[in-house]
This record gives sequence, C-alpha cells and structure tokens, in this order.
Amino acid sequence: MADPQIPDDIFTEPDDVSPDTLANLGPLRRLAGVWEGRGGVDINPKAEGPERREYTERITLQPIDAQANGPQLFYGLRYHTRILATDEAATFHDQVGYWLWEPATGLVLQSLAIPRGQVAIASGQAAADATRLVLCATRGQTEYGICSTTFLEQAFRTDSYRIEVVFNADGSWSYVLDTILLVHGRAEPFHHRDQNTLIKVAEPKPNPLIQS
Repeated sequence: MADPQIPDDIFTEPDDVSPDTLANLGPLRRLAGVWEGRGGVDINPKAEGPERREYTERITLQPIDAQANGPQLFYGLRYHTRILATDEAATFHDQVGYWLWEPATGLVLQSLAIPRGQVAIASGQAAADATRLVLCATRGQTEYGICSTTFLEQAFRTDSYRIEVVFNADGSWSYVLDTILLVHGRAEPFHHRDQNTLIKVAEPKPNPLIQS
C-alpha cells in the first residue's frame, strides 16, 4: 500500500516558492546568524571513566535558497560549528550541516557531518512559533539515521542522537545533546552529553536568490 503522504505526482515542484528564506524559516528563524557561547560542557568517555570538558563555541547559520524534492519544499540554514576546549588551542569539535523546515508539515531536520567519519539526519515536528525543538536520529533507521566508519561502529557505536533546542526570552538559545554510545568492552551504554547557551554576535546575510 502506498504511503498516503506521498502524492501521485512526485515530480512537479511548487510554483509558490518565496525567494526570501529568512521570512519562511518558521521556528528556525531564531537560529539564523552568527553565535558564540563560552559556557559549554562536554561529558565524554575515557578509559578511566567519564571526562568533563569545558568549551567555547562559534556557530554560523546562514540562509540558503529554498530546496525542493518534487512537491516537498524546504527552507533552511547551512551551518558550521567550531568548538575549542578551554584548555587547548586545537579544534575540539568541528561540524557542518543544514537545518531545514518544511512549512507544509512542520517537519524540522538537522543534517550533520563531522570529520571523524560520521553523518546523521535527525528529525522532529514543530509549530512555526515553537520555542522548543526536539530532534532525534537512531542507528539502523533508513530515514532519520546515523552512519559511521567501521572503527566508530565497532569501538564507539552511536545508537541514538537527540538534540533539544530552547529559545530563550533574551534572544539567546540553548541546546542539550544526548548521544548514546556503546563503548567497546563495556556493557552499559554511555550518555555522551553536550550543552551550551549561544549569544548572537552578527546578523545573518540574505540568501543568494534574494540578493540577486
């Protein structure tokens, strides 16, 4: 039986696409811009037990032109996150990806890639005026899942990923990441947690189409 959400015409793209991404991002509009946070905390697994690291973060989220999969339409932000542990000069964590919003359904997506051989797509649902977002990805899912290198799959298997974003009254936003790992040689799953609050340091640039 065909999925009732899939229309008979899967090829025709919408003809009412707005050139102004920033005006059509729904709950993601509050993420647009350049942000910094200096109170990050990371709990990660080490041989001797959990390690707590403090970090600073800079994340850039810039609007892209609207994207269509046939009749499915997304407005979104391209992002880059760079994180530094407070006691090191080298990059502690680097990540790129997209935040996407489907106005027709309330679907919110985060795609992410890290330069240690891992990618994921997390999904959630939200209203256009939502003040809280929750997105999840699960290992083994073919729609909103996680894909890792052989080493990571065997040594630090990621079974699930969850991000909660809260938009604060002062214009900042906070997140909590909970990534459940199965570490080689250990029976109990490990909750790898990250959290931070970001403050805007620069406004976003308009997407390319509206600048042309």
